[in-house]
Amino acid sequence: MDYQTIMQQLEELGNAQTKKTYINHGAKEPLFGVTINKLNPIAKKIKTNHALAEELYASGNYDAMYLAAMIADPKTMTEADFDRWMSQAYFHMISDYTVAILLADSPMACAIADKWIASGDELKMSAGWCTYTWLLGIRKDDFFDIGRIKQLLKIAQKTIHQAPNRTRYAINSFVTAVGISYLPLHNEAVAAAEAIGKVEVYMGKTSCKVPLAAEYIAKADLQGRLGFKRKKLRC
Repeated sequence: MDYQTIMQQLEELGNAQTKKTYINHGAKEPLFGVTINKLNPIAKKIKTNHALAEELYASGNYDAMYLAAMIADPKTMTEADFDRWMSQAYFHMISDYTVAILLADSPMACAIADKWIASGDELKMSAGWCTYTWLLGIRKDDFFDIGRIKQLLKIAQKTIHQAPNRTRYAINSFVTAVGISYLPLHNEAVAAAEAIGKVEVYMGKTSCKVPLAAEYIAKADLQGRLGFKRKKLRC
C-alpha cells in the first residue's frame, strides 16, 4: 500500500460524527474522522513501514498521523526524529497518544522524556510525563530507576497545580500509573495522589473529566489490578 492509496482509504473510512468529536478534542483540518478500530486493520496489513510512516505523519492529516505511529519503527528513530515528530504534534491526542506511545517503544524513552518534562513547553511536558505512564504500564518494575520515579513523584506533587493545562492531566495520569503499575512505590504514589487531590484541566468542548488519582488507584486495588502490565502498547 502506498501513500496515495492509504489516504484515499482513510477518506472513505471517515465519519462526520467522529470528525466532530476529534475536533472538539482539539484536532484541526485536515482530517477525515477515522476511528482507531478502523485504523487497526490497515496497520496490521502494513505492519512496520517507517518510510511510509514518515510520509503519513508529514501530511498533517490527523488520521494519517495517528496511523503513522502505528506502523513506524521507533528503534530506528534518533532523538532528532522524535523532536521533529513532537514539533508537529499540535494537540494532546498526537503528543500523548501518538508520539509518547511511539517513544515508549524506543531505547531512548526515559532520556528524551526527561528532557521534554524539563522543557517548559506544555505539550512536550505532557508527552514526557505520558511516556513514563506508558512505560510504567508495560515494563517490568526492575526496568526503572526507583530513585528517578520517586523524584518524579515529588516533582508531580509540587508542580501539578501550577503546570500548563494538558501537562496537569498527564502528571495526574503518571501518579495514577505509579500507584497501579509500579509496586515498589505504590504507597508513595497513594500519598502523592491524596496530597494532590482534585486537578482542574480544561478539556475543550467535551464532557471528559479528570479522574481523581487516589480514587482510581483505590479502585484498582479493590479489583486486584495492582501491578497491572499491558502485553504491548501498539497494535
